[in-house]
Amino acid sequence: MASRGNHYDSAFEAYLRERRTPYVSVDEKRRALLEQASLKSMDFIVYSQKTPNLLVDVKGRRFPSGDADAGHRWENWATAEDLPALQRWQSVFGAGFRAVLVFAYHVVSEKLHSEFENLFAFRDAHYAFYGVWVDDYQREMQVRSASWQTVSVPSRAFRELRMPISTFL
Repeated sequence: MASRGNHYDSAFEAYLRERRTPYVSVDEKRRALLEQASLKSMDFIVYSQKTPNLLVDVKGRRFPSGDADAGHRWENWATAEDLPALQRWQSVFGAGFRAVLVFAYHVVSEKLHSEFENLFAFRDAHYAFYGVWVDDYQREMQVRSASWQTVSVPSRAFRELRMPISTFL
C-alpha cells in the first residue's frame, strides 16, 4: 500500500486491497503535463469486473459534517477543477475507462452506522464509499462557492446519483 497522508485515500486503498480489486495508485503530488497544460491527477485507476475501468478521484468527507449530532450528512462538494480534469483523463484513456468521484464518508457517529449497508473498518474508524459518475455529477452540479471555486450537487439529486462503490467494482 502506498504511504498516504490522507486517511480517506488510505481507507479506500485498504478497501480495494481487502476486496482484491486490481488498482494502480497515482502519485497525486505530481501533475501530468498533457498537450502543454498541467492536469490534476486522479487518485486511482481501478480495474472493474462490472463497469468500465475507473478513473477515481476520492473526496473525503465527515458524516455528518460539523457536530456529530446536528451536522449536514451528505456533503458532496468538489473543486471546479476536478471535473474537467477527470473528463480529460477519461478522454485520454478512452472507451474502456470512465471517471468517477468516490465520496469516502468517515462515519463519526456510531449511532449513524445503521444508515449504511456496508461500513468499512479502517484504523479504528468506519468509512462508507459511494461513487458518482463524473458526467452525471457535472450535469447536476451547482456553484457552491465562487471564491473557493467549489461545486456540489443538491441533496435530492445526489441521493439519486450516488451508488455504493461495490456496484462499480
